Amino acid sequence: MPELPEVEITRRGLARHMEGAVLDKVITRRQTLRYPLGANFVTTLQGRSIKKISRRGKYLLIALSQDWGLIAHLGMSGRFQIQPPAEVHHTQPETWFATKQYAKHDHVIFHLNTGATIIYNDPRRFGFMVLAPPGTLAANPHLAKLGREPLDDGINRLWLKKRLRASKRPIKTALLDQSLIAGLGNIYVCEILWRAAISPNRACQGLSVPEIDRLIVAMGEVIAEAIAAGGSTLQDFRHVNGELGYFQHRFDVYGRAGEPCTMKGCNGIIQSQVQAGRTTFYCPKHQR
Repeated sequence: MPELPEVEITRRGLARHMEGAVLDKVITRRQTLRYPLGANFVTTLQGRSIKKISRRGKYLLIALSQDWGLIAHLGMSGRFQIQPPAEVHHTQPETWFATKQYAKHDHVIFHLNTGATIIYNDPRRFGFMVLAPPGTLAANPHLAKLGREPLDDGINRLWLKKRLRASKRPIKTALLDQSLIAGLGNIYVCEILWRAAISPNRACQGLSVPEIDRLIVAMGEVIAEAIAAGGSTLQDFRHVNGELGYFQHRFDVYGRAGEPCTMKGCNGIIQSQVQAGRTTFYCPKHQR
């Protein structure tokens, strides 16, 4: 599933093409993704200008004219593709839309007044889009309970210590909880814990202050480096222009079970186990 870095990369790509444009035409090739799109999906969006594209955790937030909003989640395999202005300028628009051939899993198409086309493709259909009427975005159930962002200044020792010391659950499980820190997923939590030298099995309440400090530093470093590398492409993720992410080439632990640990001075072997339904990768020697 795309995590914060992949969603942020997608946001940046969409913002360059969509902010300030108008949704000239919206096409839905199916009425249900993870959730139904709704009977008024097309009529609500069509003709509205796009004011801003932002991100909250793993959610894309598209602010539209008259204070409407569109919340999008990529799910497991969803991705947006951008087609630059093309032959639509050289023919009648309705003829072009009627004859345009889309791929099997191209489910929602946004045509902009700039001539560019944004296509949402999702083979597994775990992603979704939800309209947010004026004044309802902050209270939307998908967003209302999200925790702080990994790169927020508000994630400091006192804030995190207070929340971890009250919990007996494993730190790996806690970091996957979107109500604690929004945007982290299995890949980056494994990498963060490896870098912080903390076992994924450690109970939250048992972490020392120095370990919490290391955790905060590792969180900032891993997420910032992943964004700079364009995210991670394991199966489905692509940038909006079709390019791949490259952070997967820098994985120190994720997907490396049975391989030597790369931590300097450590000769441990990476192991894996299942926690909360997810495969955890870690080094049992230096992650204590």
